[in-house]
Amino acid sequence: MPHIHTEPGQHDMTVSAWILLDEGGATKCLVHFHRKIETLMQIGGHLELNQTPWQALAAEILEESGYTLNELKLLQPIAEFGDGGPAVTHPIPFNVNTHLVNNEHYHTDLCYGFVAAQKPKLSVHKDESNDLRWMSVEELRQAYDEGEVLKDVYRRYEFLVRNREKFVELSPETFSLEHPRVSGALYKKGIPGENR
Repeated sequence: MPHIHTEPGQHDMTVSAWILLDEGGATKCLVHFHRKIETLMQIGGHLELNQTPWQALAAEILEESGYTLNELKLLQPIAEFGDGGPAVTHPIPFNVNTHLVNNEHYHTDLCYGFVAAQKPKLSVHKDESNDLRWMSVEELRQAYDEGEVLKDVYRRYEFLVRNREKFVELSPETFSLEHPRVSGALYKKGIPGENR
């Protein structure tokens, strides 16, 4: 999706998927060639106005990698999330960052880690780059040195691989892709001091 906020200094929310695969005794990291900026980067994209971050991420993963959520394990810092009541609980990103795009526009990105057991069963969407690459952290570092990968892509994958054992692997289906169906009690009663 294109940028929602187009004025200088405005922010768009984005989500990204950092997908690991154990292959031949090594951990590989999924990147794809982004045609617009002509560089290798992680899977991800903008939130549309009618999407939750988790819905946007599921859509981007399918479109850009061919993975469905049930082919992946989600890396989370904890295994239990408690009862969210009427709210829909979302997974915790391993990184949240804001970066400058085109020297006048910002993206605030929610980064989620995943582990795949195998390569995706489906193909990427016809409008997306089909140049997918599985690279080790060392290969990402070399590609960064050669100007083929963004520095934050190398550094975030290096962090995720180095700290992988600190995370719990959960089924992505632990988290709902639905919108909340019942209003929270706070909103039914009104917020203190709010005009009704």
